[in-house]
Amino acid sequence: MLDVTVIEDPAAAAASLDPIRAQLLAELAAGPASAAMLAGKVGLPRQKVNYHLKALERHGLVELAGERRKGNVTERLMRATAASYVISPLALAAVQPDPDRFRDQLSARWLLALGARLVRDVGTLITGATKARKRLATYALDGEVRFASAADRAAFIQELTAGVGALIRKYDSPDAEGGRDHRIVVAVHPTVKPGTSGAAGAADASGTSEGPKTSEAPSVAPSAVPELTD
Repeated sequence: MLDVTVIEDPAAAAASLDPIRAQLLAELAAGPASAAMLAGKVGLPRQKVNYHLKALERHGLVELAGERRKGNVTERLMRATAASYVISPLALAAVQPDPDRFRDQLSARWLLALGARLVRDVGTLITGATKARKRLATYALDGEVRFASAADRAAFIQELTAGVGALIRKYDSPDAEGGRDHRIVVAVHPTVKPGTSGAAGAADASGTSEGPKTSEAPSVAPSAVPELTD
């Protein structure tokens, strides 16, 4: 079982978003089970569970883990193909975000478009590397910092931009024969508290919610995405 896999096919994405099928995926990520074993957990007849399992299997989200005899019946034990799933923007190819359409380093929506492209590109690279049976060389850095003031945050962004820009200029070799292009993504955003979502999360992150103003703790996550390794 993979730790995480990216869903690129629209039909597979739709199958995974069905509430019952999503529940079945969660159960099967914990370990192999048969339709009869799952029926009681999801509150459906075994035949209905079988129907959903076949749909998930057809899209490669679950697979056969083994079979066992129970009386006169042979039960198929199924398991999830991954512990977790991410839906790629390719599943909505016609309306996927395009960060090149509008570039604004201070725009949260541009940051979201960059993140979507990162998911799409890394997902495509993982798919290609898996088919080619090659390792994929990537790097990511994730951390948190609490700024004492907005001025400190602005100074941090300025130094970060200058430092990363200097490294790019130092190592960039556009004319190098046999060289490989890499994409560098650096993101800074307020930390979202666990269990916070929607408007509450937006207000909490911006410090504009009613009551005491929350401190910001942005995370810095540079990520390099290369081509397939040899």
